[in-house]
Amino acid sequence: MAPAPASLTASRALSPLLAPARVSSGRWSSLSVSVGARPATVTVSVAALTAQRRLVAAAAATEMAPAASGEEGSKPFIEEMRAVAMKLHTKDQAREGEKEPQAPPVAKWEPSVEGYLRFLVDSRLVFQTLEDIVDRATVPWYAEFRNTGLERSEALKKDLEWFKEQGHTIPEPSDPGTTYSSLLEELSEKDPQAFICHFYNVYFAHTAGGRMIGKKVSEKILNKKELEFYKWEGNLTQLLQNVRDKLNQVASSWSREEKDHCLEETEKSFTYSGQLLRHIFT
Repeated sequence: MAPAPASLTASRALSPLLAPARVSSGRWSSLSVSVGARPATVTVSVAALTAQRRLVAAAAATEMAPAASGEEGSKPFIEEMRAVAMKLHTKDQAREGEKEPQAPPVAKWEPSVEGYLRFLVDSRLVFQTLEDIVDRATVPWYAEFRNTGLERSEALKKDLEWFKEQGHTIPEPSDPGTTYSSLLEELSEKDPQAFICHFYNVYFAHTAGGRMIGKKVSEKILNKKELEFYKWEGNLTQLLQNVRDKLNQVASSWSREEKDHCLEETEKSFTYSGQLLRHIFT
């Protein structure tokens, strides 16, 4: 069922509502709230926070819905996911971006091999976790996302072996990677819609901004070597479309509430991925 129309004002309110928040492993309604002397005040605060987060999803979904109320059906859910994700970019990253930059532009990064290796090691752990989860398929429809062609753990393994051959020491996974891996495992068991949000954003971000970052870093510290991490077998455009189709198919059985909850998880996925990227420029 498509969401009720939201006002243009509500749509424009997305940007401040998507400001970085403290990360928790549960739903937005479980975020920590300061408890005062009067429980009634806390109840209102939690309700208001939940309503704001619902507005984010509803306004984005409305943007993607048919313009005329007489039209049947609705736009594919993947377009709702993309709309929310794009609003979390900055203007220099995407035309639809609304966020203020919180890191220097990629062109001004001064990466080191050591920092880049930490990023690659943590990224491999995250991608391996995603692959293991869909292979186990504790939720039956996770199996739809096996062998998509977007898998990255084997490519990263080859890259890390190459660095080792060049005489570099490969570090162990660090806190950003292990924390994100643990969260993905938890969500996959307890919150499938939230897990799918992370799945989508991790894979699709890597094929877009991730590739650009990889190229810039390679130019600065790897003599323009192209790592396996940024290569795919087959037509990448078609691989991405296949996954979009699967995501739309899976989401077609979700309730509107489940879809909105999936959209609400987008900011958290950006936060965790950003912590991995921070290895490169710090």
